[in-house]
Amino acid sequence: MIKAVIFDMDGVLIEAKDWHYEALNKALNLFGHTISRHEHLTTYDGLPTSRKLDMLSVERDLPVELHAFINEMKQMYTMEIVYAQCKPTFVHQRALSSLKSQGYKLAVASNSIRNTVEVMMEKSRLDQYLDLKLSNEDVVNAKPAPDIYTKAIESFGLLPEECLIVEDNENGIRAARASGAHVLVVQDVEDVNLDNITARIQEINAQATQQESLLCAS
Repeated sequence: MIKAVIFDMDGVLIEAKDWHYEALNKALNLFGHTISRHEHLTTYDGLPTSRKLDMLSVERDLPVELHAFINEMKQMYTMEIVYAQCKPTFVHQRALSSLKSQGYKLAVASNSIRNTVEVMMEKSRLDQYLDLKLSNEDVVNAKPAPDIYTKAIESFGLLPEECLIVEDNENGIRAARASGAHVLVVQDVEDVNLDNITARIQEINAQATQQESLLCAS
């Protein structure tokens, strides 16, 4: 039976994909580099900025010595957008508050840095419902490695099959599935609502009950 729900952040709880794209491009443009929106969505989506910069160095000869400065500027530009645009949304407030009142443990596990996670959760007023917040700074290997989800599950003292992970992008979905937990794949932030989450939990719990009945009958 499901006892915890773990959320990715960007594209799941916060519509921040364009924010990260705009901030990264603004930082890259300082040195004459750029990536297209299509490239960001199909190749770089869900990866930490450090990983994106490593890929750009291999693919486009971005000097490695610029990584630290570009990363710093990208985070600064991201925060400017977050403070201007990140606001509470009723659909997510309702979903998390209802799940919390039903006794589920709730966590966010993001490939963003810790400060970004903290600020976005605070600005969206979702931090009050969360039992745990994890960033890419809390693990050695970021998504698509399963480390961050494995850490969240272990922090709750639960088994993977007792957890549901909500994810939206290929790298995050790979990480979620590799952790052994159940997964709810969403297309955008509007899909992250109480009805969809509850329906997936009920489906998983029904399957678990059926399997248990079959084992008892055998």
